[in-house]
Amino acid sequence: MAFYPQERLALFIDGPNLYNAARALNFDIDYRRLLQLFQSKGRLIRAFYYTAISEDQDYSPIRPLVDWLDYNGFTMVTKPMKDFTDSQGRRRFRASMDIEIAVDMMDLADKLDHVVLFSGDGNFRRLVESVQRRGVRVSVVSTIRTQPPMVSDELRRQADMFIELFDLAQH
Repeated sequence: MAFYPQERLALFIDGPNLYNAARALNFDIDYRRLLQLFQSKGRLIRAFYYTAISEDQDYSPIRPLVDWLDYNGFTMVTKPMKDFTDSQGRRRFRASMDIEIAVDMMDLADKLDHVVLFSGDGNFRRLVESVQRRGVRVSVVSTIRTQPPMVSDELRRQADMFIELFDLAQH
């Protein structure tokens, strides 16, 4: 990984995307070690974690993680899940945080030297390109070790650096 000690960096973690990638690789994310790793790579300005939360349940399984992250150095960005009925009449949930990630990344771009995006979602390709035009290097963290790969080819090609999630687990 090419990081420089004085560069200002920020993490943008698409929570559900990272969770699914780690689950596909059969390991759990140690968020304390993850934060320490990137604090050692440069001047970590902010570590954002994005997720939607179900508000119509008495207990949400994500709530303990959200609370722990909030108290341990992460900036939490949450919103309520939207439920809808699909064409077969089944109740489904929608929880995209793409707009929130894009807005925050664009807001901070002029204060950063390096953005680390934890997502393989190809919808972010244009965002990455836009941030790069502002002189910010962008690393994408996801995995190509699954079938199919969790990272879109377009996003991986656009990034300045691709970091294999499985390799991060070894640190």
